[in-house]
Amino acid sequence: MIAHVILFKPKDGLSAGERRAILSSLDTAASSIPGVRSFRVGRRILHGLPGYEQAMRENFEFAVIIEVDDRAALVAYLTHPSHAALGRHFTQSAAAALAYDYEMVDAADAATLLEDGTGEG
Repeated sequence: MIAHVILFKPKDGLSAGERRAILSSLDTAASSIPGVRSFRVGRRILHGLPGYEQAMRENFEFAVIIEVDDRAALVAYLTHPSHAALGRHFTQSAAAALAYDYEMVDAADAATLLEDGTGEG
């Protein structure tokens, strides 16, 4: 399974209409792109305990995590017109954003992630 992970910091002063447009694009992408296994949106919580929270230099207020089965499904997602529309909204409304793709396995299978594709590890 592949996770497409986006961390998003909105620009200050986004209008209600701009926020609604982002949400509408999220909903359209989540429901219209074939191959999407899961499409989740979250807002960062702050707990105030000492440690990693204070070490984060930038506050990415929102996260989006999209799960697809494989690389082909990821490519189909990334090249779909609904993703392009969503990307435009994110680009126009982001003060900062990060996007990464990760191959995900159960913890018991984590050693498979160390393989380099040649079978030699």
